[in-house]
Amino acid sequence: HATDLTDTRLAELSETARAPEVVAVGECGLDYFRNFSPHAAQQQAFHRQLELAERLGKPVFLHQRDAHGDFIAILREHWPRLAGGVAHCFTAGGTELDAYLELGLAIGITGWICDERRGAHLMELVPRIPADRLLLETDGPYLLPRDLSPKPASRRNEPRYLPHIASVVARARGESPLSLARSSTAATRRLFSLPNAPGDIGV
Repeated sequence: HATDLTDTRLAELSETARAPEVVAVGECGLDYFRNFSPHAAQQQAFHRQLELAERLGKPVFLHQRDAHGDFIAILREHWPRLAGGVAHCFTAGGTELDAYLELGLAIGITGWICDERRGAHLMELVPRIPADRLLLETDGPYLLPRDLSPKPASRRNEPRYLPHIASVVARARGESPLSLARSSTAATRRLFSLPNAPGDIGV
């Protein structure tokens, strides 16, 4: 909870985030859906995590639910000093997408798009995302693609289902899954400063 982000815990977080294996600060942001923490406490914690990302020169991995106005206002304040970021598990609408793209965020798309009920609007929105800012995600172990068949007995979402998500996103964008896989892999490597791997699909 945001109220638990004491100076001591922030120092611990900072120490962990300095490790070279840590490529981003987050998941951080605002969530007004269930209000597990007061809005003011969430906003203060968000500011402090963004300041940490600024000091470390690392991008941010962002979460937003039912808090767009405050979320984008805080991000705009910090954005000039941040090393980029991604709107993780994007499920919002066109207004939010336009604001994120205008700011410069990358957009993470998960198996939510595979849900013919809840994700139908994403089929219309993903063509608007520039290829160099579209990232593919699973959000595993959650958000198992609804149209996956057969579904695993565990109902656990895993990285191995990324090709399925890629095929749905590619269909919405009118491109091949291979083309999308290459561009999203390259975008991911750029954002998180990951090295290219020999034979990697994004190379």
